[in-house]
Amino acid sequence: MLTGILSVAAIAAGPGGFGSGFSLLLPVLMIGVVYLMMIRPQQKKQKVWTQMLSDLKTGDRITTTGGIRGTIISLKDDALIMRVAPDGIKIEVVKSAIASVTTQEEGTK
Repeated sequence: MLTGILSVAAIAAGPGGFGSGFSLLLPVLMIGVVYLMMIRPQQKKQKVWTQMLSDLKTGDRITTTGGIRGTIISLKDDALIMRVAPDGIKIEVVKSAIASVTTQEEGTK
């Protein structure tokens, strides 16, 4: 029984035993590629989004993930109150619902 298992392992390794080492290296390489192509860019995007949320201030024009555009009136810890045109309706929105800040700098008109 033991000899049969050893002979199957020798056949699977192939001549020189190169197949075994390469078959173990391939999944490691695939994990590295997935990390570089998918996970790392998402982490960078998350970092930029978190920085954008921490830089919010009153007067910024924002767009929510639902597509509502307005101007920030006041900020709280995890929420903000925004004014929506044309009627000036005030809406309280959580900060995680902010998709983008559309305020232009004073010098770039």
